Amino acid sequence: MSYIASIHPPSSIRHALKIRLLDSNEESLVVAKANRLEIYALVHDGVTQPHLVLSHARAVYGKITMLERLRFEGESTEHLFVGTDRYMYFTLCWDHDSKQLRTYKKYVDQADKTSRDSLTQEKCLIDPTGQYMALQIFDGTVTILPMISKGKKKVPSQNLDIGEPVPTRIAEFFLRSSAFLYCQDESEQSPTMAILYEDNDCNPHVSYKILRYSSGGPGEPSSAALETAGTQDELELGASHVIPVPAPAHGLFVLAETSISYFPPMNGPSLVEPLREPAIFVAWAQVDTQRWLLADDYGKLFFLMLIFEDEKVKGWKLDHLGNVSRASALVYLDSGIVFVGSHQGDSQLVQIQDDGQLQIVQNLANVAPILDFTIMDMGNRSGEGQSNEYSSGQARIVTGSGAFQDGSLRSMRSGVGMEDLGSIESMENISRLFHLKSTDVTIKADILVAAFPRDTRVFQFFPNRPPDETIEEKHELGQLSLAEETIYIANLVGNRLLQVTPTKAQILDSVNGAAIAQWSPQDKRTITVASANSDHLMVSTGASEATSLDIKQNLRVITARDFSQDGQISCLDVPGRVRDIGIAGFWHSSAVAILNIGTLKTIHRVIMSEDPVTVPRSLVLTQLLAREPPTLLVALANGEVVTFSYDVKSRALRDRKAILLGTQAATFKILPGLGGLDKIFAICEHSSLIYGSENRIVYSAVTAENLSCVCSFDSEAYPGSIAAATSTDLRFALLDAERTTHVQTLQVNETVRRVAYSTNLKAFGMGTIQRVLRGNEEVMKSSFRLCDEVMFKQLCEFALEDDELVESCIRADLRDGTGVLVERFVVGTAHLNETKHDIARGRILVFGVTRTRTLRLDVDHTVKGACRALGVIDGNIVAALVKTVVIYGLNGPSLSKLASYRTSTAPIALSITGSQIAVADLMKSVSIVTYGRPTSAGGSYSLVEVARHFATGWSTAVASVADHTWLESDSDGNLIVLTQNVAGMTEDDRRRLEVTGELRLGEMVNKIQAVDVDASPNAVVVPKAFLGTVDGSMYLFGNIHPSKQNFLMNLQQAIASRIQSLGDVPFNTYRAFKNSVREGLEPNRFVDADMIENFLDCDAAMQKEICQSTGEMVDVKEVRAMVEALRRIH
Repeated sequence: MSYIASIHPPSSIRHALKIRLLDSNEESLVVAKANRLEIYALVHDGVTQPHLVLSHARAVYGKITMLERLRFEGESTEHLFVGTDRYMYFTLCWDHDSKQLRTYKKYVDQADKTSRDSLTQEKCLIDPTGQYMALQIFDGTVTILPMISKGKKKVPSQNLDIGEPVPTRIAEFFLRSSAFLYCQDESEQSPTMAILYEDNDCNPHVSYKILRYSSGGPGEPSSAALETAGTQDELELGASHVIPVPAPAHGLFVLAETSISYFPPMNGPSLVEPLREPAIFVAWAQVDTQRWLLADDYGKLFFLMLIFEDEKVKGWKLDHLGNVSRASALVYLDSGIVFVGSHQGDSQLVQIQDDGQLQIVQNLANVAPILDFTIMDMGNRSGEGQSNEYSSGQARIVTGSGAFQDGSLRSMRSGVGMEDLGSIESMENISRLFHLKSTDVTIKADILVAAFPRDTRVFQFFPNRPPDETIEEKHELGQLSLAEETIYIANLVGNRLLQVTPTKAQILDSVNGAAIAQWSPQDKRTITVASANSDHLMVSTGASEATSLDIKQNLRVITARDFSQDGQISCLDVPGRVRDIGIAGFWHSSAVAILNIGTLKTIHRVIMSEDPVTVPRSLVLTQLLAREPPTLLVALANGEVVTFSYDVKSRALRDRKAILLGTQAATFKILPGLGGLDKIFAICEHSSLIYGSENRIVYSAVTAENLSCVCSFDSEAYPGSIAAATSTDLRFALLDAERTTHVQTLQVNETVRRVAYSTNLKAFGMGTIQRVLRGNEEVMKSSFRLCDEVMFKQLCEFALEDDELVESCIRADLRDGTGVLVERFVVGTAHLNETKHDIARGRILVFGVTRTRTLRLDVDHTVKGACRALGVIDGNIVAALVKTVVIYGLNGPSLSKLASYRTSTAPIALSITGSQIAVADLMKSVSIVTYGRPTSAGGSYSLVEVARHFATGWSTAVASVADHTWLESDSDGNLIVLTQNVAGMTEDDRRRLEVTGELRLGEMVNKIQAVDVDASPNAVVVPKAFLGTVDGSMYLFGNIHPSKQNFLMNLQQAIASRIQSLGDVPFNTYRAFKNSVREGLEPNRFVDADMIENFLDCDAAMQKEICQSTGEMVDVKEVRAMVEALRRIH
């Protein structure tokens, strides 16, 4: 059974509009990202640059294909019309009480499902008078929906409705564009629609259709017809868009590649003017009654304006404003501010300046479409086995994203980000960091103390000084001990400081630096561990002895105790929130003890592990969750972090939970949070931020690496920041409040078609495609590049031949002629113009990398078909050519053909595991081929088909996810799990791949990359693969432990039956398999992480009800802990 979880949400924007949805006096921007609706507010206060702020986001059960705003009489706000890819359409309004989107009207389209889906984009049109809505979903059919007023009622929203859909036939099939025209006569009740279509000879025409609608009588159905009232026939072949023109001009524009035509109302004389340069227009937005914004395929933004003379249209003027991302949606917001929504580049907020120039004021990162990706590491760069509890935040994924001028290389990592603000160089081997205030009246920290193994350095910050004088190192600060390591230092009330070093503890006057009190351990013992709050100090001396001191009485010794029976004290904590206790961890017994701070007697004791090596190394008691008891966190030597709930009344530890953060012990540091809650920075090889969210503890990986210690440093110089030390320097950085996906971008400005990564070379191999114009002719150029992994700097480039494109690229360990494995980059290509290359239609290129990090072409091998995919098996190259899969051996400067396998149509992807090769066919799903080596001298290699999925399926990717099990994706956005029944009774049973799971993802997957994670034996889900989609989403696929399969399926159904979706779309329908051949009723043996995690958002009563309805005797706390663990893996 399978588990699918989203790592990175979709970022491609195909639909956007401006609407008064949240407030009648304020317009919002609504964008659609695959199945997500996001609502943004425009902040334009004149003080800061205009920018968009996310106001609300909500998932929809279905990929959004339509967005339109509806205006109803009597409503102060507008409604949002949404259409999905499963022909489900509904209207949404804003509920001001719950501050949520609410379904106002839902229905399923009634058009004939035997009709052919529209070959162009589905479209929704609103009549300018607000009387009718037209849906274009099927070829030859337009569905009409009337806007109905139910009469005068007290509640305005009850007056509004949308009538039943009425399909009407039209003769035109391939529609390029369409629009309702503005009426010249306001009393006109029959609106006119202009349809731009092409005939059987691909010639474009405009047809004017008058809508005749009859509501019908009682018991009679409504009827609608679109009557042809005229046509425009002599149009340019490249005509692509019609734009309705409002009063006073009326009529419409027709945009073409070399001209723009204006047609007055109905069949008046047209006005056609050529463009200065050809353009392929892709989007437009209206500014006012005579001005429009146009965007073309090359990212150019134009300003179109009608020119009047004597109140008649004389012509038009087109000005080039500048370049932006290739637009999928254009929205003019206000005051020269334009939103550019893009599918293949970053979406942008653009300001049109008074001089007509463009200024990009905000970028919304977009990684779509993900054409290819590679995994740089799984959170472990040292090469050791992955033994910690897996989280996708530990993986660094590099994607080839975007297309043409918007193409880029993106590094994605999910976690808590650190934004560097400044640094102090040459600060090696910092062991501890502390912040101080110089006096009690100082509001923010202005002193940073860096402790080293043998000394201490102090830096004071002066924000009012010149930039090069803001930081001053203090070589002495009163009687502060700087000649030895500082174990602990903090401010005390009354302008005092407490410092603890290995030899003494002292209280100093923070103003003049004079010593107020001092204490040193007897017999020259060394202080090894110390912790304090404002009242008490507790130190460990002589390995197993602990001493409690009263700070308010100038370090008077309260008591001391020897813990020889437990062994040496490994860690201490004197919590600031619970005043009467101290907490100690011990080496020998692996115990944690709650101690009375006045007597050091043990109140409560817990053995952390029976393994004497697994000892507590760091601990802290703090408040992570609101309205919950304090939480004790204990870091063990094996990398495990254990949490307890501390009962304030009984002073006992309860509700033990554990998580494995890494392979080494973490060190905790408290950071202040919001609302009186704290956050914990856990420093280890996979540093994490531990914080409370939605009444649960969240562990999020921090994107920074190689940290040795941190402390909060909210100063005037760096407000709200932290100080973080690495092995070489000291940094100041802003820490994100919670986990997000962080994307670093290398703008390539070419399509990154394929990407491969070499760990040994610390470099990427990229196959890129560039689009250029030569004399108004579009020319494609392709190359293979070597880039450095750190700076993303290009090291070398190999240009391909004219009209040759990169199709595939891998890093491989190949056997050379002597049988030795050598690391190489292998590139597969294809020729665009096959008529020029009757024999050589593609090439396989093998590159080596020299010591100077340049590319060396070792092999140039021509093939008779395009090389769509590559792989490696037994040190040999596996190439997917047209209708053939071929095994090639590297033989010096050439490749020798070892074996081949004939496919059904065209192999599109390969997945190699051991001696098995899974071949994803373009039309015929997946077949499994076994590779065989020669069994005797002079024998031959072989490729033999052992199993096949006997079904039609337009495959896009495949990967092995278990023994004899493969995950396949298709062009309809479905995921299919295929299993070979190797224990079948008959040969036919063993040859047939059985479908053991299927789910509709709703996004087409371009790449599936299998991963090997050494998960713990008790893991509920074991990650098996990453998936990258055309909409910019990244998903994690995993296998569910057999003991949890039934429960998770029942839990999913129980939650789905209680969660109300937008449009009331059933969850089973949303996730059910669907292609052009068949349509399922529900997902088959798949668990959706987004649905399961809704359990955490339910109240206690609902959680209990859900657990009861699963049919199993389970505890709510256990289920909650399980879901929290599942959430952590992605």
